[in-house]
Amino acid sequence: MAEKGELLMALEQIEKDKKIKKEDILSVIENALVSAYKKHVGKNVNVEAKVDTETGEMAAYVIKSVVKEVANPLLEVSAAEAKKLGQPSEVGSNVKIPLDTQDFSRIAAQTAKQVIVQKIRESERDSLYDEMKEKVGQIVNGVIYRIANKNIIVDLGKTEAILPVSEQIFKEKFTVGQHIRAVILKVEKNVKGPGTVLSRASTELVKRLFELEVPEIYEKVVEIVNVVRDPGMRTKVAVVSHNPKVDPVGACVGIKGARVKPIIDELKGERIDLISYSVDPAKYISSALAPAKALSVAFVSESEKKAEVMVTDDMLSLAIGKNGHNVRLAAKLTGWHIDVKSEGQKKQESEEKAEQQTQALEKLEGIGEKTIEALVQAGFTDIEKLKTLSVDDLTTLPGIGPKTAEKIIEAAKKSS
Repeated sequence: MAEKGELLMALEQIEKDKKIKKEDILSVIENALVSAYKKHVGKNVNVEAKVDTETGEMAAYVIKSVVKEVANPLLEVSAAEAKKLGQPSEVGSNVKIPLDTQDFSRIAAQTAKQVIVQKIRESERDSLYDEMKEKVGQIVNGVIYRIANKNIIVDLGKTEAILPVSEQIFKEKFTVGQHIRAVILKVEKNVKGPGTVLSRASTELVKRLFELEVPEIYEKVVEIVNVVRDPGMRTKVAVVSHNPKVDPVGACVGIKGARVKPIIDELKGERIDLISYSVDPAKYISSALAPAKALSVAFVSESEKKAEVMVTDDMLSLAIGKNGHNVRLAAKLTGWHIDVKSEGQKKQESEEKAEQQTQALEKLEGIGEKTIEALVQAGFTDIEKLKTLSVDDLTTLPGIGPKTAEKIIEAAKKSS
């Protein structure tokens, strides 16, 4: 073991460098002394060890009980023997018999060294875990160390991280030794150190890249409200400006696309739609369908957040997108269920609806063709609604007098 004074100096240095308390290491050394002596003479002894916190001097004692008749010499001592040792000799009291630590200090030193090294490693792992935990959500740069079962192991310098298959972009290919950028998704504690999981498919990566490329976002003049992503295909980013003089979309795109282009390049050509956020749902939904342009937005159900968007016939496929991913991302971005229809589809629906309504009115007994036409043009096509109308309501229509109005209401009431 270390010379007097040297031990404490070494422990103070460990405490300073590795953030392990000196008291904890002294406790390890004391336990090591006890363990070493028990290995030396047997387990069935009662041993106590102390390290002087001022000098670093070590002392160990065997503790025995004073008894009338000794049955177990390892744990008991007679009153006469205790008296000889200058210790309390009353039956039932304990005596502390000093041990020569030189006999087993070498074993104790080895044990203590192993435990201290282990504690240092644990401390370093904890410190690294805390450091990595603070970086969750941040972009890191690394070098691909190896590829195992399509999972990519990345060397981050101080530690390794894994980019699992589930967090990769399907069309990206990597090789060992290649530099890679990713966002830290999560950090878990394990026996080998922090288990750091990276992601290139996360929306957080897009957010961090915009923060790096767009000063207005970093300075919080422009805020990213929401990001939705179909990794490798398309991303939609809703942005809002807190300064009326700053156009949020323009700030993110940059002059001739100078700001958004490096982000698209980093994401290997993934399309990015920048959407101007609006508190007006109609405007927001319309913008979210970019690059398609909406003609109108109608709310089918505000409580259920269902909207219908009409586009020109040539815009329909663009609005829906490949495999429906454009309208799906727009719905995810806005939080609304969006049903996209073209002008042609709406016209056809209207015609079919008018046909059905006319057919329903034609079934009314005693109602002529001209009367039906007047009702359809005025929008009075619901049979159930006709039952509730008054004569005055219907006589406002051209060509319908009181007698005809009464006949219509009566016929509606008779219909099933």
